[in-house]
Amino acid sequence: MSIQRAYSFANFAEALAFVNQAGEICETENHHADFSLRWGAATVKIWTHDVGGLTRSDFILAAKIDQL
Repeated sequence: MSIQRAYSFANFAEALAFVNQAGEICETENHHADFSLRWGAATVKIWTHDVGGLTRSDFILAAKIDQL
């Protein structure tokens, strides 16, 4: 089980900037997402590897990334 969301952008540079900003949030939270980056899009997948599912931290991280 995971939280996954795709984000659309006008071009590769905007998608890359989003991934970099989201990565900074992950570092601050010490909770890391998996990212897929391509032209005009990025996908974020979040789950807690240690428990093999979702925890409160996953929802907090997802909400913070969603505010970008």
